[in-house]
Amino acid sequence: MITVILTLFVIGYLCIALEHPLKVDKTASALLLGMLMWAFYILKADHFVDPDGEHFLHFLHDNPALVGADFHKQAMEYALNCDLVEHLGDITQTLLFLIGAMTIVELIDVHGGFQIITERITTRHKRALLWVIAGVTFILSAVLDNLTTTIVILTLLRKLVADRQERWIYAGAIVIAANSGGAWSPIGDITTIMLWVKGNVNLSSLASFVLLPSIVSMVLPVAVLARGLHGQLEHYDAPVEKNAFISHRESAVMFWLGVGGLLAVPVLKSTLHLPPFVGILLVLGALWVFTEVFYNAKMLQSAKELRIPKVIARIDMPSILFFLGILLAVAVLQSAGILSGLAGWLDAKIHNVYIINVILGCLSSVIDNVPMVAAAMGMYPIAHPDAVGYAANFVTDGTFWTLLSYCAGVGGSILIIGSAAGVIAMGIEKINFGWYLKRVSLVALAGYLAGVLIFMLEHWLF
Repeated sequence: MITVILTLFVIGYLCIALEHPLKVDKTASALLLGMLMWAFYILKADHFVDPDGEHFLHFLHDNPALVGADFHKQAMEYALNCDLVEHLGDITQTLLFLIGAMTIVELIDVHGGFQIITERITTRHKRALLWVIAGVTFILSAVLDNLTTTIVILTLLRKLVADRQERWIYAGAIVIAANSGGAWSPIGDITTIMLWVKGNVNLSSLASFVLLPSIVSMVLPVAVLARGLHGQLEHYDAPVEKNAFISHRESAVMFWLGVGGLLAVPVLKSTLHLPPFVGILLVLGALWVFTEVFYNAKMLQSAKELRIPKVIARIDMPSILFFLGILLAVAVLQSAGILSGLAGWLDAKIHNVYIINVILGCLSSVIDNVPMVAAAMGMYPIAHPDAVGYAANFVTDGTFWTLLSYCAGVGGSILIIGSAAGVIAMGIEKINFGWYLKRVSLVALAGYLAGVLIFMLEHWLF
Protein backbone atom coordinates (compact mmCIF):
# COMPACT_ATOMS: atom_id res chain seq x y z
CA MET A 1 0.00 0.00 0.00
CA ILE A 2 2.88 2.33 0.77
CA THR A 3 4.26 1.58 -2.70
CA VAL A 4 0.98 2.62 -4.34
CA ILE A 5 0.93 5.92 -2.44
CA LEU A 6 4.55 6.69 -3.35
CA THR A 7 3.90 5.76 -6.98
CA LEU A 8 0.91 8.10 -7.15
CA PHE A 9 2.97 10.87 -5.56
CA VAL A 10 5.87 10.46 -8.01
CA ILE A 11 3.59 10.30 -11.06
CA GLY A 12 1.71 13.39 -9.88
CA TYR A 13 4.89 15.37 -9.36
CA LEU A 14 6.15 14.33 -12.80
CA CYS A 15 2.91 15.62 -14.33
CA ILE A 16 3.41 18.93 -12.52
CA ALA A 17 7.03 19.15 -13.64
CA LEU A 18 6.12 18.28 -17.25
CA GLU A 19 3.19 20.70 -17.37
CA HIS A 20 4.16 22.27 -20.69
CA PRO A 21 5.09 19.12 -22.66
CA LEU A 22 1.89 17.43 -21.45
CA LYS A 23 -0.18 20.59 -22.02
CA VAL A 24 -2.03 19.93 -18.76
CA ASP A 25 -2.21 22.78 -16.24
CA LYS A 26 -0.25 22.05 -13.06
CA THR A 27 -3.22 22.97 -10.88
CA ALA A 28 -5.30 20.22 -12.48
CA SER A 29 -2.50 17.70 -11.86
CA ALA A 30 -2.04 18.84 -8.25
CA LEU A 31 -5.75 18.66 -7.41
CA LEU A 32 -6.10 15.25 -9.04
CA LEU A 33 -3.00 14.02 -7.20
CA GLY A 34 -4.25 15.19 -3.80
CA MET A 35 -7.75 13.77 -4.27
CA LEU A 36 -6.57 10.41 -5.63
CA MET A 37 -4.12 9.95 -2.77
CA TRP A 38 -6.77 10.72 -0.16
CA ALA A 39 -9.33 8.49 -1.88
CA PHE A 40 -6.89 5.59 -1.84
CA TYR A 41 -5.84 6.29 1.76
CA ILE A 42 -9.45 6.33 2.98
CA LEU A 43 -10.47 3.21 1.06
CA LYS A 44 -7.45 1.31 2.41
CA ALA A 45 -7.44 2.99 5.83
CA ASP A 46 -7.35 -0.36 7.65
CA HIS A 47 -3.82 -0.87 6.28
CA PHE A 48 -2.59 2.46 7.69
CA VAL A 49 -4.50 3.09 10.93
CA ASP A 50 -2.98 1.59 14.07
CA PRO A 51 -5.80 -0.30 15.89
CA ASP A 52 -3.97 0.13 19.20
CA GLY A 53 -3.07 3.79 18.64
CA GLU A 54 -4.02 6.25 21.35
CA HIS A 55 -5.82 8.64 18.98
CA PHE A 56 -7.76 5.81 17.30
CA LEU A 57 -8.91 4.37 20.65
CA HIS A 58 -9.94 7.85 21.79
CA PHE A 59 -11.95 8.23 18.57
CA LEU A 60 -13.78 4.95 19.25
CA HIS A 61 -14.51 6.08 22.80
CA ASP A 62 -16.12 9.26 21.46
CA ASN A 63 -18.08 7.31 18.83
CA PRO A 64 -19.59 4.29 20.64
CA ALA A 65 -21.79 3.46 17.61
CA LEU A 66 -18.64 2.27 15.82
CA VAL A 67 -17.45 -0.07 18.58
CA GLY A 68 -19.26 -3.08 17.16
CA ALA A 69 -18.37 -2.36 13.53
CA ASP A 70 -15.61 -4.18 11.65
CA PHE A 71 -12.15 -2.59 11.70
CA HIS A 72 -12.31 -1.55 8.03
CA LYS A 73 -15.38 0.59 8.75
CA GLN A 74 -13.80 2.01 11.91
CA ALA A 75 -10.57 2.87 10.10
CA MET A 76 -12.40 4.59 7.24
CA GLU A 77 -14.42 6.72 9.65
CA TYR A 78 -11.26 7.60 11.56
CA ALA A 79 -9.47 8.58 8.34
CA LEU A 80 -12.41 10.74 7.27
CA ASN A 81 -13.24 12.39 10.59
CA CYS A 82 -9.78 12.66 12.17
CA ASP A 83 -6.91 12.41 9.67
CA LEU A 84 -8.53 14.34 6.82
CA VAL A 85 -10.24 16.93 9.02
CA GLU A 86 -7.08 17.57 11.04
CA HIS A 87 -4.92 18.09 7.95
CA LEU A 88 -7.61 20.11 6.20
CA GLY A 89 -7.74 22.42 9.22
CA ASP A 90 -4.00 23.09 9.02
CA ILE A 91 -4.10 23.51 5.25
CA THR A 92 -7.09 25.86 5.41
CA GLN A 93 -5.19 28.13 7.79
CA THR A 94 -2.42 28.43 5.20
CA LEU A 95 -4.85 29.04 2.33
CA LEU A 96 -6.82 31.66 4.27
CA PHE A 97 -3.58 33.44 5.10
CA LEU A 98 -2.62 33.33 1.43
CA ILE A 99 -5.99 34.67 0.28
CA GLY A 100 -5.85 37.50 2.81
CA ALA A 101 -2.28 38.48 1.91
CA MET A 102 -2.94 38.36 -1.83
CA THR A 103 -6.08 40.48 -1.42
CA ILE A 104 -4.23 43.14 0.57
CA VAL A 105 -1.45 43.24 -2.01
CA GLU A 106 -3.99 43.58 -4.83
CA LEU A 107 -5.75 46.36 -2.88
CA ILE A 108 -2.50 48.29 -2.69
CA ASP A 109 -1.88 47.63 -6.37
CA VAL A 110 -5.23 48.88 -7.71
CA HIS A 111 -4.71 52.09 -5.77
CA GLY A 112 -1.28 52.59 -7.32
CA GLY A 113 0.40 52.20 -3.95
CA PHE A 114 3.47 50.39 -5.22
CA GLN A 115 4.51 53.56 -7.01
CA ILE A 116 5.73 54.67 -3.57
CA ILE A 117 8.53 52.10 -3.95
CA THR A 118 9.05 52.15 -7.71
CA GLU A 119 9.54 55.91 -7.66
CA ARG A 120 12.43 55.42 -5.23
CA ILE A 121 14.19 52.72 -7.23
CA THR A 122 16.02 54.90 -9.68
CA THR A 123 18.69 52.52 -10.94
CA ARG A 124 18.17 51.24 -14.48
CA HIS A 125 21.21 48.96 -14.35
CA LYS A 126 19.93 45.39 -14.50
CA ARG A 127 22.51 43.88 -12.17
CA ALA A 128 22.21 46.67 -9.62
CA LEU A 129 18.43 46.27 -9.64
CA LEU A 130 18.79 42.53 -9.03
CA TRP A 131 20.89 43.17 -5.91
CA VAL A 132 18.47 45.83 -4.66
CA ILE A 133 15.44 43.56 -5.08
CA ALA A 134 17.20 40.55 -3.55
CA GLY A 135 18.33 42.62 -0.55
CA VAL A 136 14.89 44.12 0.04
CA THR A 137 13.32 40.66 -0.25
CA PHE A 138 15.79 39.15 2.23
CA ILE A 139 15.06 41.84 4.82
CA LEU A 140 11.29 41.90 4.39
CA SER A 141 10.93 38.11 4.52
CA ALA A 142 12.45 38.09 8.00
CA VAL A 143 9.75 40.49 9.19
CA LEU A 144 6.67 39.59 7.15
CA ASP A 145 7.22 35.99 6.06
CA ASN A 146 8.54 34.58 2.80
CA LEU A 147 5.09 34.00 1.33
CA THR A 148 3.76 37.54 1.78
CA THR A 149 7.12 39.05 0.82
CA THR A 150 7.21 37.09 -2.43
CA ILE A 151 3.73 38.31 -3.36
CA VAL A 152 4.65 41.93 -2.62
CA ILE A 153 8.02 41.92 -4.43
CA LEU A 154 6.74 40.04 -7.49
CA THR A 155 3.94 42.58 -7.79
CA LEU A 156 6.55 45.34 -7.57
CA LEU A 157 8.76 43.58 -10.12
CA ARG A 158 6.02 43.67 -12.73
CA LYS A 159 6.11 47.45 -12.46
CA LEU A 160 9.84 47.60 -13.23
CA VAL A 161 10.77 44.89 -15.75
CA ALA A 162 8.87 44.43 -19.00
CA ASP A 163 10.76 41.49 -20.53
CA ARG A 164 9.28 38.22 -19.27
CA GLN A 165 12.44 36.11 -19.56
CA GLU A 166 14.49 38.68 -17.65
CA ARG A 167 11.73 38.94 -15.06
CA TRP A 168 12.05 35.18 -14.50
CA ILE A 169 15.70 35.68 -13.52
CA TYR A 170 14.66 38.31 -11.00
CA ALA A 171 11.85 36.03 -9.78
CA GLY A 172 14.35 33.20 -9.23
CA ALA A 173 16.46 35.52 -7.09
CA ILE A 174 13.34 36.59 -5.18
CA VAL A 175 12.46 32.98 -4.33
CA ILE A 176 15.99 32.33 -3.05
CA ALA A 177 16.18 35.60 -1.09
CA ALA A 178 12.72 35.10 0.45
CA ASN A 179 13.52 31.58 1.67
CA SER A 180 16.96 32.59 2.95
CA GLY A 181 15.62 35.66 4.73
CA GLY A 182 12.86 33.67 6.41
CA ALA A 183 15.18 30.91 7.67
CA TRP A 184 16.96 32.97 10.34
CA SER A 185 13.90 34.74 11.79
CA PRO A 186 11.45 33.09 14.21
CA ILE A 187 8.56 34.68 12.32
CA GLY A 188 10.02 34.51 8.81
CA ASP A 189 8.85 31.03 7.84
CA ILE A 190 6.17 28.66 9.04
CA THR A 191 8.84 26.09 9.98
CA THR A 192 10.79 28.56 12.11
CA ILE A 193 7.52 29.59 13.74
CA MET A 194 6.88 25.92 14.57
CA LEU A 195 10.34 25.49 16.08
CA TRP A 196 10.14 28.79 17.95
CA VAL A 197 6.65 28.24 19.40
CA LYS A 198 7.54 24.72 20.59
CA GLY A 199 10.69 25.99 22.32
CA ASN A 200 13.22 24.24 20.07
CA VAL A 201 14.97 27.48 19.12
CA ASN A 202 15.17 31.07 20.29
CA LEU A 203 15.83 34.31 18.42
CA SER A 204 19.33 34.59 19.90
CA SER A 205 20.47 31.23 18.51
CA LEU A 206 18.94 31.85 15.10
CA ALA A 207 20.58 35.26 14.82
CA SER A 208 23.92 33.92 16.07
CA PHE A 209 24.23 30.80 13.92
CA VAL A 210 21.72 30.96 11.07
CA LEU A 211 21.89 34.60 9.92
CA LEU A 212 25.34 34.42 8.29
CA PRO A 213 24.68 31.10 6.49
CA SER A 214 21.38 32.55 5.25
CA ILE A 215 23.16 35.59 3.85
CA VAL A 216 25.70 33.37 2.08
CA SER A 217 22.92 31.17 0.67
CA MET A 218 21.41 34.28 -0.91
CA VAL A 219 24.51 36.19 -2.01
CA LEU A 220 26.20 33.33 -3.89
CA PRO A 221 23.23 32.44 -6.16
CA VAL A 222 22.37 36.09 -6.81
CA ALA A 223 25.96 36.76 -7.83
CA VAL A 224 25.74 33.94 -10.37
CA LEU A 225 22.29 34.98 -11.64
CA ALA A 226 23.53 38.56 -12.06
CA ARG A 227 25.99 37.34 -14.69
CA GLY A 228 23.05 36.62 -16.98
CA LEU A 229 21.95 40.26 -16.94
CA HIS A 230 23.62 42.92 -19.05
CA GLY A 231 23.13 46.59 -19.72
CA GLN A 232 20.37 48.94 -18.72
CA LEU A 233 16.64 48.41 -18.43
CA GLU A 234 14.57 50.07 -21.11
CA HIS A 235 12.18 52.70 -19.88
CA TYR A 236 9.01 50.87 -18.97
CA ASP A 237 5.78 52.67 -18.25
CA ALA A 238 3.94 49.88 -16.50
CA PRO A 239 0.19 50.30 -16.48
CA VAL A 240 -0.97 51.77 -13.19
CA GLU A 241 -4.42 50.56 -12.28
CA LYS A 242 -5.53 53.64 -10.43
CA ASN A 243 -8.46 55.94 -11.10
CA ALA A 244 -7.92 59.62 -11.66
CA PHE A 245 -9.92 60.54 -8.58
CA ILE A 246 -7.38 58.78 -6.32
CA SER A 247 -4.65 61.26 -5.43
CA HIS A 248 -1.00 60.46 -4.88
CA ARG A 249 -1.46 61.11 -1.18
CA GLU A 250 -4.36 58.67 -0.99
CA SER A 251 -2.30 56.05 -2.82
CA ALA A 252 0.44 56.52 -0.24
CA VAL A 253 -2.09 56.16 2.59
CA MET A 254 -3.34 52.88 1.12
CA PHE A 255 0.22 51.63 0.68
CA TRP A 256 1.23 52.32 4.27
CA LEU A 257 -2.04 50.95 5.65
CA GLY A 258 -1.59 47.73 3.64
CA VAL A 259 2.08 47.25 4.45
CA GLY A 260 1.49 48.24 8.06
CA GLY A 261 -1.27 45.67 8.25
CA LEU A 262 0.99 42.96 6.88
CA LEU A 263 3.69 43.93 9.38
CA ALA A 264 1.11 43.76 12.18
CA VAL A 265 0.44 40.06 11.56
CA PRO A 266 3.67 38.71 13.14
CA VAL A 267 3.28 41.25 15.96
CA LEU A 268 -0.20 39.90 16.69
CA LYS A 269 1.23 36.40 16.56
CA SER A 270 4.01 37.10 19.05
CA THR A 271 2.04 39.32 21.45
CA LEU A 272 -1.54 38.01 21.40
CA HIS A 273 -0.64 34.52 20.10
CA LEU A 274 -3.17 34.87 17.31
CA PRO A 275 -2.70 32.38 14.45
CA PRO A 276 -1.34 34.10 11.32
CA PHE A 277 -4.56 33.51 9.37
CA VAL A 278 -6.58 35.25 12.10
CA GLY A 279 -4.19 38.20 12.02
CA ILE A 280 -4.27 38.58 8.25
CA LEU A 281 -8.08 38.31 8.11
CA LEU A 282 -8.36 40.82 10.97
CA VAL A 283 -6.23 43.26 8.95
CA LEU A 284 -8.23 42.55 5.79
CA GLY A 285 -11.49 43.18 7.65
CA ALA A 286 -10.19 46.49 8.98
CA LEU A 287 -9.06 47.58 5.51
CA TRP A 288 -12.40 46.50 4.07
CA VAL A 289 -14.28 48.73 6.53
CA PHE A 290 -11.84 51.59 5.89
CA THR A 291 -12.29 51.48 2.11
CA GLU A 292 -16.08 51.26 2.39
CA VAL A 293 -16.21 54.30 4.69
CA PHE A 294 -13.68 56.14 2.53
CA TYR A 295 -15.59 55.71 -0.73
CA ASN A 296 -18.96 56.33 0.89
CA ALA A 297 -17.62 59.59 2.33
CA LYS A 298 -16.38 60.65 -1.09
CA MET A 299 -19.68 59.50 -2.60
CA LEU A 300 -17.80 57.43 -5.18
CA GLN A 301 -20.34 54.69 -5.71
CA SER A 302 -18.98 54.19 -9.22
CA ALA A 303 -15.56 53.10 -7.90
CA LYS A 304 -16.60 49.46 -7.63
CA GLU A 305 -13.33 48.17 -9.07
CA LEU A 306 -11.44 49.65 -6.11
CA ARG A 307 -13.60 48.02 -3.46
CA ILE A 308 -12.69 44.73 -1.79
CA PRO A 309 -15.35 42.55 -3.51
CA LYS A 310 -13.84 43.39 -6.92
CA VAL A 311 -10.28 43.20 -5.62
CA ILE A 312 -10.81 39.66 -4.31
CA ALA A 313 -11.85 38.60 -7.81
CA ARG A 314 -8.38 39.59 -9.04
CA ILE A 315 -6.39 37.17 -6.89
CA ASP A 316 -4.83 34.11 -8.50
CA MET A 317 -7.22 31.29 -7.55
CA PRO A 318 -5.42 28.63 -9.66
CA SER A 319 -2.30 29.15 -7.54
CA ILE A 320 -4.34 28.72 -4.35
CA LEU A 321 -5.91 25.51 -5.66
CA PHE A 322 -2.47 24.27 -6.72
CA PHE A 323 -1.23 24.88 -3.21
CA LEU A 324 -4.26 23.01 -1.84
CA GLY A 325 -3.59 19.96 -4.00
CA ILE A 326 0.11 19.79 -3.11
CA LEU A 327 -0.49 20.13 0.64
CA LEU A 328 -3.24 17.51 0.61
CA ALA A 329 -0.96 15.07 -1.22
CA VAL A 330 1.85 15.60 1.28
CA ALA A 331 -0.64 15.18 4.14
CA VAL A 332 -1.27 11.62 2.96
CA LEU A 333 2.46 10.89 3.17
CA GLN A 334 2.39 12.15 6.73
CA SER A 335 -0.75 10.25 7.75
CA ALA A 336 0.59 7.03 6.22
CA GLY A 337 3.70 7.34 8.40
CA ILE A 338 6.05 7.67 5.43
CA LEU A 339 7.65 10.92 6.61
CA SER A 340 8.19 9.78 10.20
CA GLY A 341 9.52 6.47 8.92
CA LEU A 342 11.99 8.32 6.74
CA ALA A 343 13.16 10.38 9.72
CA GLY A 344 13.65 7.21 11.76
CA TRP A 345 15.63 5.56 8.96
CA LEU A 346 17.90 8.58 8.65
CA ASP A 347 18.57 8.57 12.38
CA ALA A 348 19.33 4.84 12.47
CA LYS A 349 21.48 4.64 9.34
CA ILE A 350 23.32 7.97 9.38
CA HIS A 351 23.32 9.23 12.99
CA ASN A 352 24.93 12.56 12.04
CA VAL A 353 22.93 15.74 12.56
CA TYR A 354 24.73 17.63 9.78
CA ILE A 355 24.16 14.98 7.11
CA ILE A 356 20.58 14.31 8.28
CA ASN A 357 19.70 18.00 8.06
CA VAL A 358 21.31 18.40 4.63
CA ILE A 359 19.24 15.46 3.36
CA LEU A 360 16.07 16.84 4.97
CA GLY A 361 16.75 20.21 3.34
CA CYS A 362 17.15 18.61 -0.08
CA LEU A 363 13.95 16.63 0.45
CA SER A 364 12.12 19.83 1.37
CA SER A 365 12.61 20.95 -2.24
CA VAL A 366 10.28 18.11 -3.25
CA ILE A 367 8.18 17.51 -0.13
CA ASP A 368 6.63 20.41 1.75
CA ASN A 369 8.92 21.45 4.61
CA VAL A 370 6.08 21.83 7.14
CA PRO A 371 5.30 18.09 7.53
CA MET A 372 9.02 17.36 7.17
CA VAL A 373 9.86 19.57 10.16
CA ALA A 374 6.81 18.29 12.04
CA ALA A 375 8.02 14.72 11.53
CA ALA A 376 11.52 15.64 12.73
CA MET A 377 10.10 17.36 15.82
CA GLY A 378 8.03 14.28 16.57
CA MET A 379 10.98 11.96 16.02
CA TYR A 380 13.42 13.92 18.17
CA PRO A 381 12.02 15.35 21.43
CA ILE A 382 13.85 18.24 23.06
CA ALA A 383 16.67 16.80 25.16
CA HIS A 384 17.37 17.71 28.78
CA PRO A 385 19.63 20.77 29.13
CA ASP A 386 22.30 18.61 30.79
CA ALA A 387 22.37 16.06 27.94
CA VAL A 388 25.82 15.09 26.67
CA GLY A 389 27.18 13.37 23.59
CA TYR A 390 24.89 12.93 20.57
CA ALA A 391 21.81 13.85 22.62
CA ALA A 392 23.28 17.32 23.27
CA ASN A 393 22.46 18.20 19.65
CA PHE A 394 18.75 18.11 20.53
CA VAL A 395 18.62 20.49 23.52
CA THR A 396 16.90 23.85 23.07
CA ASP A 397 19.00 25.86 20.60
CA GLY A 398 20.99 22.71 19.89
CA THR A 399 22.85 22.12 16.65
CA PHE A 400 20.14 19.94 15.16
CA TRP A 401 17.34 22.46 15.65
CA THR A 402 19.20 25.55 14.47
CA LEU A 403 20.53 23.75 11.40
CA LEU A 404 17.06 22.32 10.72
CA SER A 405 15.68 25.85 10.65
CA TYR A 406 18.24 26.77 7.99
CA CYS A 407 18.00 23.59 5.90
CA ALA A 408 14.21 23.32 5.87
CA GLY A 409 13.85 26.95 4.78
CA VAL A 410 16.73 27.38 2.33
CA GLY A 411 16.54 23.86 0.89
CA GLY A 412 13.12 24.67 -0.54
CA SER A 413 14.78 26.99 -3.07
CA ILE A 414 16.43 24.10 -4.92
CA LEU A 415 13.22 23.36 -6.86
CA ILE A 416 10.51 25.89 -7.63
CA ILE A 417 7.85 23.58 -6.15
CA GLY A 418 9.84 23.22 -2.93
CA SER A 419 8.55 26.29 -1.09
CA ALA A 420 5.52 28.52 -0.83
CA ALA A 421 7.59 31.34 -2.34
CA GLY A 422 8.44 29.18 -5.34
CA VAL A 423 4.86 28.00 -5.84
CA ILE A 424 3.62 31.59 -5.75
CA ALA A 425 6.33 32.70 -8.21
CA MET A 426 5.39 29.80 -10.46
CA GLY A 427 1.75 30.87 -10.37
CA ILE A 428 2.17 34.63 -10.74
CA GLU A 429 4.97 34.63 -13.33
CA LYS A 430 4.06 31.30 -15.00
CA ILE A 431 7.66 30.11 -14.64
CA ASN A 432 8.37 26.73 -16.22
CA PHE A 433 9.55 24.00 -13.88
CA GLY A 434 12.21 23.03 -16.44
CA TRP A 435 13.47 26.60 -16.83
CA TYR A 436 13.94 26.98 -13.09
CA LEU A 437 15.63 23.58 -12.88
CA LYS A 438 18.08 24.58 -15.60
CA ARG A 439 18.78 28.19 -14.67
CA VAL A 440 18.30 28.43 -10.89
CA SER A 441 18.32 25.03 -9.17
CA LEU A 442 22.08 24.40 -9.36
CA VAL A 443 23.05 27.85 -8.08
CA ALA A 444 20.42 27.56 -5.31
CA LEU A 445 21.92 24.19 -4.34
CA ALA A 446 25.42 25.70 -4.33
CA GLY A 447 24.27 28.52 -2.06
CA TYR A 448 22.48 26.06 0.21
CA LEU A 449 25.57 23.88 0.65
CA ALA A 450 27.83 26.93 1.10
CA GLY A 451 25.59 28.09 3.92
CA VAL A 452 25.81 24.67 5.59
CA LEU A 453 29.62 24.89 5.47
CA ILE A 454 29.48 28.34 7.07
CA PHE A 455 27.19 26.96 9.79
CA MET A 456 29.60 24.10 10.49
CA LEU A 457 32.52 26.51 10.60
CA GLU A 458 30.68 28.71 13.12
CA HIS A 459 30.09 25.74 15.44
CA TRP A 460 33.63 24.49 15.16
CA LEU A 461 35.03 27.94 15.97
CA PHE A 462 32.56 29.04 18.67
